[in-house]
Amino acid sequence: ASSSLCCCSASGVDSDVTQTPLLWANQSQSATINCRQNIDVNHNQMYWYQQLPGQNMKQIVFTTSYSPAQYEEGFSKEKFEVENKDAYSGSLTVKQLQPEDSGVYFCSVSKHSDAAD
Repeated sequence: ASSSLCCCSASGVDSDVTQTPLLWANQSQSATINCRQNIDVNHNQMYWYQQLPGQNMKQIVFTTSYSPAQYEEGFSKEKFEVENKDAYSGSLTVKQLQPEDSGVYFCSVSKHSDAAD
């Protein structure tokens, strides 16, 4: 028998960045969380984070619509697949779900800048 998992996600109210609010899926299935920003075309850098119960938030991956995804240590594209369709939208797919994947998943965006500090 398969058990239901909650791969929850959260987004701010009245936010310029929105994402899938709540998602349920079964063990060994995949769950896709969509993220969209309506700020402007320059906010094309997307970050995905995972917060498991009782733990601090961890960055999973950094991605853009124009370069390969950069995964943090302990996270892989085989488990966490990202897609950036354009500068405004992207998605995170958690594959082969297990009970320990249940948690809160966040996306955020930042503005690309060529300015050197």
